[in-house]
Amino acid sequence: MPNIIIVDDEQSLRQVLELVFREESYTVRTAFNGIQALEMLEAEPADVILTDVRMPDMDGIELLRNVRERNPDVGVVLMTAHSSVETARDAFKLGADDFIEKPFDVEELKVIIAKTLEKQALVSENRAFKRAQRERGSIGNIVGSSAKMHAIFQMIETVAEVQSTVLVTGESGTGKELVARAIHSMSPRADKPFISINCGAFTETLLESELFGYKKGSFTGANTDRKGLFEAANGGTIFLDEIGEMSPAMQVKLLRVLQERRVRPVGAHDEIPVDSRVIAATNRDLKRMAEDGTFREDLFYRISVIPIDLPPLRDRKEDIPALIEHFVRKFCDQSGKDLGISPRTAQILENYAWHGNVRELEHTIERAVALERSAEIQPEQLPTHITNYNPDRIRSEFSLPDDGIDLMSHLENLEKTYVMEALRQTGGNQTRAAELLQMPVRSLRHLLDKHSIRSLSAQMRSSD
Repeated sequence: MPNIIIVDDEQSLRQVLELVFREESYTVRTAFNGIQALEMLEAEPADVILTDVRMPDMDGIELLRNVRERNPDVGVVLMTAHSSVETARDAFKLGADDFIEKPFDVEELKVIIAKTLEKQALVSENRAFKRAQRERGSIGNIVGSSAKMHAIFQMIETVAEVQSTVLVTGESGTGKELVARAIHSMSPRADKPFISINCGAFTETLLESELFGYKKGSFTGANTDRKGLFEAANGGTIFLDEIGEMSPAMQVKLLRVLQERRVRPVGAHDEIPVDSRVIAATNRDLKRMAEDGTFREDLFYRISVIPIDLPPLRDRKEDIPALIEHFVRKFCDQSGKDLGISPRTAQILENYAWHGNVRELEHTIERAVALERSAEIQPEQLPTHITNYNPDRIRSEFSLPDDGIDLMSHLENLEKTYVMEALRQTGGNQTRAAELLQMPVRSLRHLLDKHSIRSLSAQMRSSD
């Protein structure tokens, strides 16, 4: 039986409403002001509170504020003979579920209370589902039962309920887009679009037209008006991946959109209001970039209202067995196979360093499932750099000489060596080389200029 508290300083109205809801099989308690209602709520939980706004000692708005602080799951419906747009706005800002003006139709009030109870039931069910997911060690396609991942899951649940901008950081392959999708799917925006764009994959001009749209005739090839991704994601979420690759000019334009909540399509004179939540992601140190002047400091603080830093897989190795099982099941389902994994293969996978993080593990399992012909995945189906991995040997190779080393110079040479090797293996193809190095093409070109080897790429292509 639903439990309702009716709060009004008019005794006659309390008695009428008590009779009405008892006939609807509600458990009913009545209070003459907010203070008494809070005492009742403290003594026994309620599903919904129906309260007048104007009352002595504690009015309905103050009661609503107290209820939301103490019992956020309780439904609250306000009623008043002195309604105004301002009062209603204040009530909804504080979390009122609905609002009805006196004198009201009793049948209409019944419908409002019933809808409020349905909403509360859905919220409770959704929270229970999220809690069960977290206890099973997964949210969406994010898998992990380590303490670090449980903290991430709890953060996802928390930020999903608010509208603040989120910055997801972490190495390549840690699952930043999965986190963004999980936040969206658990938010009130879940039934609206989730739109993702890689900011490092576009030139400055193309990125502007993709994000903000353009008007017909604004540039060559603009044969029709086109809606931008901010407008397309209206009411939903836009995910800006690799935001650290955005040019300074685009950073200025994005900052204005975040501040004004309006976009101006390329070639347009008027602005368009947008309501899309922004989640950004990067594998770069934006704080340091802001300090160095290569990323706008004001934009950094605007997008990092809520930061979520994803740990690399090597820092949560206890999650590897669950991830292996998850990916084996995923790719077996896709291929129609029924495979296990041999103990030796599992041991090799668990001992490996996984510099490419979860993405590298996923691709490794996909390959193994595709190649395996027996009932269990064998070590032979793993890449040789994984089966030959020896952490003791690697540690010895990285021992320091007695007289020390020039670390920065050593790292510069190591970086240049890897870039040149990637170009050699791909015949100078910068796109494929960037894929090997797991970085955006734009970042690779920056390294080519940094080490003065851009011409080497062209020479390799011509010799090929």
